[in-house]
Amino acid sequence: MTDIDADSGRDFHGLDARQAQAALAEELVNETEAQAVSGDVSDENEDKSDDAPASPLWSDAELAEHARMAEALLFAAAEPLDEESIAERLPVGADIAAIIARITADYENRGVHLQKIDKKWRFVTAGDVAHVLEKEKVTPRRLSRAALETLAIIAYHQPCTRADIEDVRGVAVSKGSLDQLLEIGWARLRGKRRDVPGRPTLYGTTEAFLEHFSLETIQDLPGLADLKAAGLLDARLPPGFSVPAPSDVDDEEMAEDGEDAEFAQDFLSDEEDVRPEGEDIRSGEDGETVDA
Repeated sequence: MTDIDADSGRDFHGLDARQAQAALAEELVNETEAQAVSGDVSDENEDKSDDAPASPLWSDAELAEHARMAEALLFAAAEPLDEESIAERLPVGADIAAIIARITADYENRGVHLQKIDKKWRFVTAGDVAHVLEKEKVTPRRLSRAALETLAIIAYHQPCTRADIEDVRGVAVSKGSLDQLLEIGWARLRGKRRDVPGRPTLYGTTEAFLEHFSLETIQDLPGLADLKAAGLLDARLPPGFSVPAPSDVDDEEMAEDGEDAEFAQDFLSDEEDVRPEGEDIRSGEDGETVDA
């Protein structure tokens, strides 16, 4: 056997020179193709290994440093952050889930908590200490011109109705003006006027009104001479002009018992025969009832 026969691993015994040369060439071609295929497979494996993300193992110190970075991001953020936004600012491959869990555990019993809202994270105040952040602030409110005019009319003409106020002002009184005076406690309801159809509501001032304007009684309101001296009235007033004398007497107010009785009377059924106490009711002809 020749050297070629030994190297090729095939038996060329009994072949002439031309046949042996053709068989050897075929063997070499097959070996070359096999080597090329194996090389491609190895290259693909190497490429896949290069593309696969590295999953480093972080030490406790590194995890603690990553948690500090994420903590700073969450504190400084103007809005809640999702995990992708946090990962963009941390080292590549940082374990975001472990970092979030670590921060959550660290702040579990503190004044702020890490809270997840719609797949985003933010720090919020602990519910049991939220009252520390509450602050009461008194905001001064300016009365409108209409409310001031309404208050002056109520003060000088009380007890007065809404129609009385509109008659003095010459314009309709808005509900907001009266509501504002009632809300701040300078006006109050003084009952109903009995001698007017519909029994309109009467308005008057309150004790808070007297305290605010340093008045002992409602009769201490400035009179005509005082208003002139203060320059609040024109020197040439129309004839017959006068400043009304306010009254805080409640003789026109309605008693609660009377109001309740009338309320009940209004809602009685038309079929019920209601008569004053002591009135005699007798039976007439055909079974009809007649008054005595």
